[in-house]
Amino acid sequence: MAALASRMAQLQSRAALATRLAAKHGGALQSEAASFAAKHRATLQSKASEAASFAAKQGSALQSKASEAASFAAKQGSAMQSKAAEAASSAARQGREYHKTLMERNKQYVIDPPTVEKCQELSKQLFYTRLASIPGRYEAFWKEVDGVKLLLKNRKDLNVEHAGVAALFGIELYAWLCAGEFIGRGYTLTGYHV
Repeated sequence: MAALASRMAQLQSRAALATRLAAKHGGALQSEAASFAAKHRATLQSKASEAASFAAKQGSALQSKASEAASFAAKQGSAMQSKAAEAASSAARQGREYHKTLMERNKQYVIDPPTVEKCQELSKQLFYTRLASIPGRYEAFWKEVDGVKLLLKNRKDLNVEHAGVAALFGIELYAWLCAGEFIGRGYTLTGYHV
């Protein structure tokens, strides 16, 4: 039951994260795409107006070419804007699809109805279940301590296998200590950032 509640809490937090990412990046992509299209459309239109003014100076032959360039710029600007809008809607759709597939794969862990009260109840169940497991863990800890005391008491019976296991355990503890120090220093070997 505790494992199920823990797994459910993990899945709910992942689903919430996926929803937030889809909402965040979908809107950001849409606004960024719209600004990108507006920016380039203005650039193309300004180039077309420059070409039109140049054509007015150079004559009617160039004026027809400038009008062609202006119409081309207008077509490209609207095409670019439509492609940007399409990309933004695709990103939003993919975020929704990811959330939907995630929830479909893990629907056996979802409690119906998924209300705040139900989540609070499951949280309390997890807390008190773990609290109830403390006496069993306490007894197991002291059994291990008694076993180590017995081994130290009967040192004559120690063999190479026991010494090797103890050495490997000590090396593993030291490696975890070094890894914790490395992470605590901000992923640097030379020292703390001051």
